[in-house]
Amino acid sequence: MKILAFETSTDACSVALRLGEETRERFEKAPRRHAELVLPMAESLLAEAGLGPGDLDGVAFGRGPGSFTGVRIAAAVVQGVAFATGLPVAPVSTLQALAEGVARETGEESVLAVLDARMGEVYWGAYRRAGSGRMEVVVEDTLSAPERVSLAAPGPWAVAGDGWAAYSEILRSGLGGRVSRELPARLPRARDVAHIGADILRRGAGVPAAAALPLYLRDRVVHV
Repeated sequence: MKILAFETSTDACSVALRLGEETRERFEKAPRRHAELVLPMAESLLAEAGLGPGDLDGVAFGRGPGSFTGVRIAAAVVQGVAFATGLPVAPVSTLQALAEGVARETGEESVLAVLDARMGEVYWGAYRRAGSGRMEVVVEDTLSAPERVSLAAPGPWAVAGDGWAAYSEILRSGLGGRVSRELPARLPRARDVAHIGADILRRGAGVPAAAALPLYLRDRVVHV
């Protein structure tokens, strides 16, 4: 399965091309440069593989939660590709992609993904490796004050994301000593969006271009 994936919901901008079990990626931490970088990244990956958009089996994107501007960029690019080609789209939770990346790189089985939502709040979700090999939801993606982050499920938990960097003391106190690993610099990547997206598309759960919409957990918008 050939999938092009986009992740622009944080300060990091990345695009990945999944070719069967091989994944190629462009990744750059470049705040406010996503619109400038995302299409050249995609074009270079396709050219390197000798493919055009019409050769793909589907596209995937990090739908959020995250930066309002960032998630809109990824959604707009994916909609453009999908409208032009008729390809199905796999919308992927940014927090699930973050958890998937941590599990892939460290072998951790339980991951609490936390992103700084500004305004004294965090986006967070808890994921655990299931028998299928996928990171499955333990706590749905949520927006809250950091002191309201809590897990009833037993640990230990790896905690990742810039929300941990911003609020580690508050979050640590709410987790009751169940933190196994701290990864405050970790951000979601397109390669993990592609991995999750491939599973969505294999199950026939992709959506048409018009339904490839960002996930917003807050009515108040912070343009970052």
